[in-house]
Amino acid sequence: MKSQIKLLLLALLTMSAACQHTESPPPPTLSQLRVEGTQLVDASGQAVVLRGVSYGWHNWWPRFYNKESVQWLKDDWGVDVVRAAMGIHYDEPELTYNAEPEKAVEIISKVIDGAIESGVYVIIDFHSHHLELELAKTFFADMASKYGEYPNVIYEIYNEPIHDSWEEVKAYAEEVIAVIREIDPDNVILVGNPHWDQDLHIVADNQIEGVSNIMYTLHYYAATHGDYLRERGDYALSKGAPIFISESAGMEASGDGPMDYEAWQVWQDWAEERKISWITWSVSDKDETCSFLKPSASSKGGWREKDLQESAKATRAILRQKAGLE
Repeated sequence: MKSQIKLLLLALLTMSAACQHTESPPPPTLSQLRVEGTQLVDASGQAVVLRGVSYGWHNWWPRFYNKESVQWLKDDWGVDVVRAAMGIHYDEPELTYNAEPEKAVEIISKVIDGAIESGVYVIIDFHSHHLELELAKTFFADMASKYGEYPNVIYEIYNEPIHDSWEEVKAYAEEVIAVIREIDPDNVILVGNPHWDQDLHIVADNQIEGVSNIMYTLHYYAATHGDYLRERGDYALSKGAPIFISESAGMEASGDGPMDYEAWQVWQDWAEERKISWITWSVSDKDETCSFLKPSASSKGGWREKDLQESAKATRAILRQKAGLE
């Protein structure tokens, strides 16, 4: 009888150890980011430079929106931030936020949840080219309620204003920021500016006041945008306006055309010297230069050399080197 009891206890202990071993570990805890002057810093006040990639429009490339692809980008590419680009409206409205809001949120949440699980930062991008104040307020109230407790989250409240003036964008931003701050008092907020995020010189002279932890976005495509845009960025920094490059790449602004590696290197050096975080566009499989992947690429990572387009190979090499994976 005693031997049977001992065997039973041993079995129970073995089962307990096995259960403990198979439990999923808690998600990695990231440092709470904040903005000090023009610099993004961590909880200890050390300068932070985030480097990563943006997913393409969720309504066109939903197949890549999953936690497995986020994990692959972290492990194989060395990203520490990803950007979930939620399309708001387009000529083909299927899956866009204004047409199918619940489905849109379901899709982008897979990347947000994946980033939290993988221990990388994630930009929740309201990927619009036009003012959509009420949609934005509804969306960011939802996102802040769902994800505001996580230090992983960064809010990008207006992707690329085109025709709106800075006065209009600023008024919009102030309302959306107020909605977020009622729920989430501290996660970083990125604010767009006119003409595809290139009017930083105008922003610099008329900044949003009375709120903390906001940054202004700069978007560039190296084969199109040159010294004039970097000069605007430097002017903004000189006026105390913090910058985050939430979209960039090495080709023309159309997203197509040849890679201009020399011009891209100038931009890379400029951002690194100023400790500015940057994102490259995009995880998608369209037949264009800025799309990272070919249609042969798996939806869930594990991408082979033959699945990568030229811009992906170059971006991956830069990210791996910066992450110390090379």
